[in-house]
Amino acid sequence: MHTIVKKEIVTERTWHMRVEAPLVARKCQAGQFLILRIHENGERIPLTIADWDREAGTIDIYFQEIGASTELLATLGEGEAILDVVGPLGNPSHVEKLDGTFVMVGGGFGIAAGYPVARAYKEAGNRVIAVLGAKTRGLLICEEMLKAICDEVYVATNDGSYGRQGMVSDVLQGLLDEGEEIRLIFPVGPPIMMKVISQMTLPLKIKTVVSLNSVMVDGTGMCGSCRVTVAGKTRFVCSEGIDFDGHEVDWDEMMSRQKMYSRQEAEALEHYHEHGACRGGCR
Repeated sequence: MHTIVKKEIVTERTWHMRVEAPLVARKCQAGQFLILRIHENGERIPLTIADWDREAGTIDIYFQEIGASTELLATLGEGEAILDVVGPLGNPSHVEKLDGTFVMVGGGFGIAAGYPVARAYKEAGNRVIAVLGAKTRGLLICEEMLKAICDEVYVATNDGSYGRQGMVSDVLQGLLDEGEEIRLIFPVGPPIMMKVISQMTLPLKIKTVVSLNSVMVDGTGMCGSCRVTVAGKTRFVCSEGIDFDGHEVDWDEMMSRQKMYSRQEAEALEHYHEHGACRGGCR
């Protein structure tokens, strides 16, 4: 059992939790993820590790209420426990000293997943810029965390309620137009955003590494549900990623596969709303 030691709401349906998981905290690195299970019959939920404290033995996660399991997770409070927290899973992000700027482009609650990678690049001695996107100011997360470790932080909101009105791609284009010597871009967030950024940087030959969030079940490469096509070959995100060359990902296939359990997810959410805690496969 893993006790929740801190819980706070960061937007209307996005939560931050700090959970006791000393074995995970001891070994995890930037870019890795975990899989948790709330109760014995619960669904396995993959979440990127947003932060950790090795001495305290805790890890930080951010999640959005998008289905039955995440809505159930949001009902747990400080002092309550999660049955299983398995990790760290996946390969750590490759971190190196660049001869230019590292830019983390984060969208939605994916911003939290980009935070530890941006921090690792800063600790490696790089100039680091974060470009954050949200539909509106009230949905923006982790801005102050990133300001504490980045050289510059830019924000774009769809409705113009904060920062620049528009998309993160507009801010990125502005940086390029101003002559920023960008050597590596790390987009993390909605697949469509990562696709747009990857297509934008391909003709410019700017290295673009994406953090993929494909559907996962076991998280160790055995079930194959997370498979994507990269450079014409089938790759398993959970065991071979979760970072891949954005210029080589078959984005249309990936986004199509993201919808393959849509009917089951909708049914599970309806069942949860009608009957409470889900005892079958729910999300």
